[in-house]
Amino acid sequence: MRRQRNVDVLVVGAGPAGLTAAARLAASGAGTVEVLEREARAGGVPRHCHRGGFGRWGMTGPQYAERLVEAALGAGAAVRTGVSAIGWAGPLSMDTTGPHGLERITARAVVLATGARERPRTARLVPGTRPAGVFTTGELQQAVAVYRQEIGTRAVVVGAEPVSYAALAVLRGAGVEVAALVTEEARAQVSRARSASARLGVPPVPLLTGAVVTELLGRGRLTGVRLRRADGRERVLACDTVVFTGDFVPDHELARRGDVLLDPGTRGPAVDGSFRTATPGVFAAGNAVHAAEPARVAAAEGVRVARAVRGHLAGARWPSGSVPLLVDAPLRWVAPNRIVPGAPGHRFILRTTKPATFPVLLVTQDDRPLYRQRLRHGVLPNRAVYLPARWVGRVDGGGGPVRVTLG
Repeated sequence: MRRQRNVDVLVVGAGPAGLTAAARLAASGAGTVEVLEREARAGGVPRHCHRGGFGRWGMTGPQYAERLVEAALGAGAAVRTGVSAIGWAGPLSMDTTGPHGLERITARAVVLATGARERPRTARLVPGTRPAGVFTTGELQQAVAVYRQEIGTRAVVVGAEPVSYAALAVLRGAGVEVAALVTEEARAQVSRARSASARLGVPPVPLLTGAVVTELLGRGRLTGVRLRRADGRERVLACDTVVFTGDFVPDHELARRGDVLLDPGTRGPAVDGSFRTATPGVFAAGNAVHAAEPARVAAAEGVRVARAVRGHLAGARWPSGSVPLLVDAPLRWVAPNRIVPGAPGHRFILRTTKPATFPVLLVTQDDRPLYRQRLRHGVLPNRAVYLPARWVGRVDGGGGPVRVTLG
């Protein structure tokens, strides 16, 4: 039998965005605030990141996650672990399953903070058998930090962005030799590959650029990967472990089931500057709307979405329409990606597919310039580009989509 309950705010996802939002809402007297987390412990991805650099005092990931949980509980929010949201029974009603059986929870506001996930080998369409020794970064971190598994002896890391170097550090910490980092890009997607390795306390490893993994070899256990270089040459790199890193996408399954409008660029819920979706009462924040930014960025959005939820609970009008915010190639996506004329804005996050040196960001609507900025630093794929929001007040609510170009 399905039990039915009512709460004021239901937060789905107990990572930095969800826990920060819950703590702020509970502390501000927003009523009953409940957080659902499908994993056995709350804290999100930082729980598995044992390196330092989290939070104001540079604590480790598990310490940072523990602080977030303590703050939410201390403020009066309920944090329920091992509970999965499996579907919607209405715009603001969620069906869940967990240790206490089936429940239907109806809220005055729902915050989707479901985070992001890396695309696994199958989604990247890498052929071959299905041997042991194939991981994503998240799977690797859990295998080492949570389950204390033996990983292997020689690994290849696919990717050369910040999370790739984090995977490299985990492998080295587990005593695994890393044969190479492999990326199809022309260079690493970090400012300086050597300094990235140094910050994580690991020596540099060979970096193979302009190369893709075309096949996994071995039966039972991985024995190697086949690589193809940009000029068509192929080679086999012997290894018993491969880690596919990066290529994050928002975990949007729950949003999709609830018919929440998704943005085609981010593939997460489409949101405005207050993290409101097109469904009244439903908000989304953190890496659920843009994959994937650091924990501090997600936590900061938790603060901002809590402010918007408080306004909604106090009777603020839900916008009846918004102006789409689009990007042109080589930009990949922008978030937030809806503009509500007259509403306050914050900075926007963009991603590009190609590197550029000192490029110019141009924002236009119906060929009318709204903003122009020359970036003082180069941009790289899989690295955030930030766009201020001081032009938002110039958007015409009756005009066409607003476009951001990089030139």
